Amino acid sequence: MIAALKGKVFAKTDGKILLDVRDVIYELNVSMITFSSVKEEQIFFVTEIIKENEYTLYGFIDKNEKKLFDSLIKLNGVGPKVALAICSTYTPDTFMEIIKNQNVNALKKVPGIGPKSAKRILMEMGEFEIETTNQTFSQALIALENLGFKKDEIIKALQGLDGSVEEVIKEALKRLSKRG
Repeated sequence: MIAALKGKVFAKTDGKILLDVRDVIYELNVSMITFSSVKEEQIFFVTEIIKENEYTLYGFIDKNEKKLFDSLIKLNGVGPKVALAICSTYTPDTFMEIIKNQNVNALKKVPGIGPKSAKRILMEMGEFEIETTNQTFSQALIALENLGFKKDEIIKALQGLDGSVEEVIKEALKRLSKRG
């Protein structure tokens, strides 16, 4: 079983990362959040899905995103495609808030999820918990999204920032204004 892969990014295309690990190239399916955050050299936490005629790897930079993905694919009727769509739409922290508030409408915004699926997912994921190590990141992400910035730009701007929520937002705004 592969727990993690560390290597250099060989190529990025259509939600996939080709990762060079000592001259072996692995294809990893990744969320859009992970896709936009990848550095030249990266460690990915990996989930393997092995079927009769298919072997697929899913890579995550954030352990909580992997935990969310792994929890979602255990649900009846939720496959890797829908789980990856949820991880592409919401950070694990935001998803926890959606569960806590039983926000069916927020979950229906995810491609491939209708009202019945949303209700079932919320009910079955009621016990989901993540390590809340990066509340600052999620709060800053939400605040900057509310200001109209795109999620992938925000995630890039937040990379490597530390401090209070206010300090992180202030520095991220400086970075975002330089890009625009």
